[in-house]
Parts: sequence; C-alpha cells; structure tokens
Amino acid sequence: MSRKILVAIGASSDPNPPSTAAEKARRFAKALLKHRDEVILMSGGDGGLMKIACKEFAESGGLTVGIIPLEDEFVSEGHPRYSPYNVIPILSGMTYQMRSITLARSCNSMVILGGGAGTIIEAFLAYLYAKPLIILTGTGYPSDKLQELSDNGYLDHRKIVKACFTDDPVEAAELAYRLAMVRS
Repeated sequence: MSRKILVAIGASSDPNPPSTAAEKARRFAKALLKHRDEVILMSGGDGGLMKIACKEFAESGGLTVGIIPLEDEFVSEGHPRYSPYNVIPILSGMTYQMRSITLARSCNSMVILGGGAGTIIEAFLAYLYAKPLIILTGTGYPSDKLQELSDNGYLDHRKIVKACFTDDPVEAAELAYRLAMVRS
C-alpha cells in the first residue's frame, strides 16, 4: 500500500473572499488534481477559500480531509462556515486555533492560500514544525505581507525552513507536491 501525501491549505474562511483570492484557490486546487492519486488535500474544514479549494478538488475526484473545529461541529447547511466538500470530516473537539496545530503537524507540506490572523498563525505553525511552506501572494489578504516580514524566505532568525513565495497558484500546487514528496 502506498502512503498518501498530505497537502494542507491555510486559508480564510471569509464567506465573501476577494475574487482574486477565490480564483487563485480554484486554480491551485485544479493544478493539484494532476496528483490526485497521490495527494489528499487537508483543510480546516470551513467555508471561504477552504470551501472553494476543496470543492474544486473533491468534485473532480480528489480526496479531502477537513479538520473541523469544535465551534463548527454543529453548523448546518446554509451556514457560511459549512462545507459539504470535506470528503472525510474529522470532528477535532478543538477550538479554531488548536485544530490548526493538528493541520500543521499532520501535513507533508502547507500552502497558504490567503487569509488573516488565523491563516498567518498556520503559516508560522508550519514553519515551526519545519514543514515545506508555500505562500501564495497577491490574494488581497494580510498573509500577502508575510513576504515582507521574511528574511530571504525565513520567518525568523532560526531559519527553520525557507518559505517559497509565489503569486502563481499552479506553481504553488507543484511546489506543494514536489516538496511534500521530498519530505515524505
């Protein structure tokens, strides 16, 4: 049995994401589908960009895992944070922030698709756990500023893992796959 590669996304749950970010999330998921037989797409299980990327991936035959936070375990269809595109939903029993630790520790690579404080925390968690980290820029979210904060790709003085920055979602998907393969 061959082991699957876990590519996690850190992404905003904003129910009305900027159109540029939404399109980049779609293009990322579509590009990652090239490796759908080897890759499982992981997310925090919510709406917004997570839902957009998981919808694209799942509807085209990809497998998705959503790490559902405690606060969202009982949201119903129609709620902005509900996503029917978690092929495998995992009810974490953890708060939003705590489930991000599980997401970052479990993945083979993490892609930041755009977001605010929660997404930025996920980027730093992946960095601290030395996970290959790809940060999509040009999304219109505060996470775009991570490149300005980095020193030659490193998020702090320890230089744990060098983040890859790109504004191209297709390149982000390829980097996520390739770097995860090296790591797994």
